[in-house]
Amino acid sequence: MTEEQVREEEKDRDREVEAAEEPQAGSAVGKGEEAEPVVELAALRQELEEAKAKEAEYLDGWQRARAELANARKRFQREQEQVYANAKGDVLARLLPIVDDLERAFETLPDNLSGLTWIAGILLIQRKLQLLLEQEGVSTIEVVGQEFEPFMHQAVTYEPSETVPEGYVITELQKGYKLGDRVLRPSMVRVSSGPLPQPEPDEEIEGSEGSEGGSSSAPSAPSDPSLSNPKE
Repeated sequence: MTEEQVREEEKDRDREVEAAEEPQAGSAVGKGEEAEPVVELAALRQELEEAKAKEAEYLDGWQRARAELANARKRFQREQEQVYANAKGDVLARLLPIVDDLERAFETLPDNLSGLTWIAGILLIQRKLQLLLEQEGVSTIEVVGQEFEPFMHQAVTYEPSETVPEGYVITELQKGYKLGDRVLRPSMVRVSSGPLPQPEPDEEIEGSEGSEGGSSSAPSAPSDPSLSNPKE
């Protein structure tokens, strides 16, 4: 066997060894390539969980802020309505003395002036003013025959009455007005304190005994006929 043939055989053996080693190297590279996607997938899952947690936190904060904003708007609206109602009530309360003056003027108006034109004009102004109060929700407070209410009535006097029960209104001295549930001005009234107390029976008996004793102590007529008739 020549040297060339020996060299050819060695080359063939080297080729066989290389061919045998190539699949093993390829399999190792394949395992490394498969491990890298697994690590990346785990990292992506962790990032996804963190993103979901932040999303839930942001959503909860947004819902809280939205609820607080809605409550603030409702509170602001209620405060505005209350301020408007107070201002409206104050303005209407200032008109009540004018209504009282007009009513007193027409109550004392002489009959010979009731037909005048300017009197009719003032009466029309009074009616418009009363209509304005009614349209704004102002109403009079009922008092006559009603039980005394400290929040709606102002007691001027307490008087005995045989017809009106105790604690009830006898008469009204000045009208009261209210705007819805709010009292603009309480009614000035006279309140019954009940019937007068009756005298006790013992006092009546003592009075009758005193009158009888006085009649018995009076001097009686003389029994001697000569004293009764001095002429004889």
